[in-house]
Amino acid sequence: MSTPNLIGIVGGTGLYDLEGLTDQRWVRVDSPFGTPSDSLLFGRFGDQQIVFLPRHGRGHRIPPHEINFAANIDALKRSGVTSVISVSAVGSLRADLPPGTFVIVDQLIDRTLRRPKTFFGTGLVAHVSMGHPTCRRLMDHLATSGKDLNLPVVKGGTYVVMEGPQFSSLAESELHRGFKADVIGMTNMPEAKLAREAELCYATVAMVTDFDCWHPDHDHVEVSDVIKVMHANSDMARRLLQHVIPRVGADTGLCKYGCDRALENAILTAPEARDAEMCKRLDAVAGRVLRRGASS
Repeated sequence: MSTPNLIGIVGGTGLYDLEGLTDQRWVRVDSPFGTPSDSLLFGRFGDQQIVFLPRHGRGHRIPPHEINFAANIDALKRSGVTSVISVSAVGSLRADLPPGTFVIVDQLIDRTLRRPKTFFGTGLVAHVSMGHPTCRRLMDHLATSGKDLNLPVVKGGTYVVMEGPQFSSLAESELHRGFKADVIGMTNMPEAKLAREAELCYATVAMVTDFDCWHPDHDHVEVSDVIKVMHANSDMARRLLQHVIPRVGADTGLCKYGCDRALENAILTAPEARDAEMCKRLDAVAGRVLRRGASS
C-alpha cells in the first residue's frame, strides 16, 4: 500500500458487528451513488484502524438484490479504506465442502441480472481486468490465519453469485455444479467488480451454511437450518478477522498484484472528452488517475 493500510470489513448474513473493537464510532458517509447499507463503524483492533460495514444493514434490513453495492464501495473508498475483506454466507455445491467450512474464494461467476455493475459509463469509459477478481495477497493472509487457528479453511474456490432472494431450483443447482463452481451465494457480485474499479484490494471469506438443494439429503433449504450453522460460523469468522487484521495491517508498499493500480491504463475516454459531472462523482473511486489526466 502506498498509503496507510486502512482495512474495511464487509459483514454478511450473521456478521453485523465486530467484538473487540475499541474507540468505536458509527459515522454516516454520504455517497454520490446513493445511500450505503448503513453507517460505517470506525474502530481499532490494537494499533490497527478498521472500518466495518454491515452489508445488509443492522438488523438485516436489506435483501441482496436491493443492496446499493456502488454506494457501499464508494463510501469505503471515500473513508480511506485500501483493503476490503468481505464475509458472506453461502451454500455448498460440493460434498467435500460441508456446512461450517470457510472458502477463501479466488474466482467468481456473476449470474446476477439487474444490479448496476460499474461506476463508469457514457462520458467516462473504463475497462478493468477481472481475470483474478480477488486479491491473492489478502487470500494468503486469510489462509495462513485460518491454518494458525486450526479453522476449517479452504484456500481457493469458485463462488457463483445468483440474483436471489429465492434459493436455487434443483435444475439451477445442478447447472451451477456443472460450472465446476464450489459455493453459491447472492452478494459478492457486483461488489468485487466495483472494488476492483475503486482500486481496492478485495478478498472473500465464503462461510458455508448449508448444502445447496442438489444434495440428496438437502433437497430444500430451510432458513432455520441455515441460522443454526450461521451462528457458529460467525463466531469463527470473528476469530479469523481478529487474527488476520494485524497481518494485513503490517503490509507496506504497493500491492504486488496491482489491485491498487487497476485503473492505471483502464480509462479510455480522452481527458477533453470526459463528462465533468461523472468525473466529479468519481472523485473518490478514480480520483488518483483522473487528477493526473486533468493535469497532463
